[in-house]
Amino acid sequence: MMKRMFLMLLILAVFLTAIGTLKYNQIREAKAQGGSFQPPPEAVTTVVAQEETWPSALTAIGTVTPVQGVTVSADLPGIVEKIGFAAGGSASAGQLLVKLDTSQEEAQLAAALAQRDLARLNLKRMEGLRESGVIPQAEYDRAVAQDAQDEARVGEIRATIERKTIRAPFSGILGLRQVNLGQYLAPGAPVVSLQSLRPIYVNFDVPQRQAGQLRPGSAVNLTVEGQEGVQAGRITAVDSIVNPETRNVQIQATFANADGRLRPGMFVETKIAVGAGTTVVPLPASSISYAPYGDSVFIVEDVKGPDGKPYKGVRQQFIKLGGARGDQVAVVSGVKPGEEVVTSGVFKLRPGAAVQVNNRIQPANSPSPRPEDS
Repeated sequence: MMKRMFLMLLILAVFLTAIGTLKYNQIREAKAQGGSFQPPPEAVTTVVAQEETWPSALTAIGTVTPVQGVTVSADLPGIVEKIGFAAGGSASAGQLLVKLDTSQEEAQLAAALAQRDLARLNLKRMEGLRESGVIPQAEYDRAVAQDAQDEARVGEIRATIERKTIRAPFSGILGLRQVNLGQYLAPGAPVVSLQSLRPIYVNFDVPQRQAGQLRPGSAVNLTVEGQEGVQAGRITAVDSIVNPETRNVQIQATFANADGRLRPGMFVETKIAVGAGTTVVPLPASSISYAPYGDSVFIVEDVKGPDGKPYKGVRQQFIKLGGARGDQVAVVSGVKPGEEVVTSGVFKLRPGAAVQVNNRIQPANSPSPRPEDS
């Protein structure tokens, strides 16, 4: 009995030893194969880095404001009798815009004119009587005062009639009409907006540390979202104070606006050249891997694998960025001219990863892009 039990235990021990040895060999082979395993290469696009000189420019967001702009309104109350303009049209200085009903004032003017004429006739009679010594000087002085008072009354009524005739104070472009024939206008009621568009101002803010580089007469380029082309203007004024809340200085530039495309209230981007140009390596924005610990790019080069054989892989290179221009971002340091930089597929790469370059379709890389839907 004991021999049989001992024999069974011996057979079980031999079996377990054989199974353990087999599994140990399998795991060791798997580890060896895993150590030499090379994942398939990732498909990427690349661009060869080149140096360019970018002009040092100050960019700021501005707002278009008119040289002269008002909302024409009623000075006195009255009923609209005549409208002399078309909404959205142009107006010249002094052009009739709206005439209010002045029938009552005109009747008062006729009475005042009659009273003035009577006073003048009476004054002429008084002059002859005074020279003859028939009337005293005091009575003649009263006649002179009455004549002056009647003349002033005539002028007052004429001024009231003129104030009820609303005219354009300067030449410009009219907005939407806000009155109708027969409408009662209260004092101060808006009639139409009037804006002078040629030339036109653009106001923008710059930090106080950069305001010292700007002077009246400096050239300013302007672009508008949704409009093609660049408009050129000049700085005409620099504010004398610094905003205590933002520490910015307001700058005013003037643009000819010959085509009238700039309208008050527009949001625009201004660019002013300051100082000498900077040598940078422009790369597509898609090639930058942004991270809190530092921005980087992947550079394609020959890499040695674990087996010592070379393959085309990538090296992560940390960089320092400058400004942006269109689809491009300026790399100030970290990339040398002639290096091949990955421009798409960056998110799936790691240092030493194998890559396969396919440049049939390249990401956008234009300093002045023109989107189709703009």
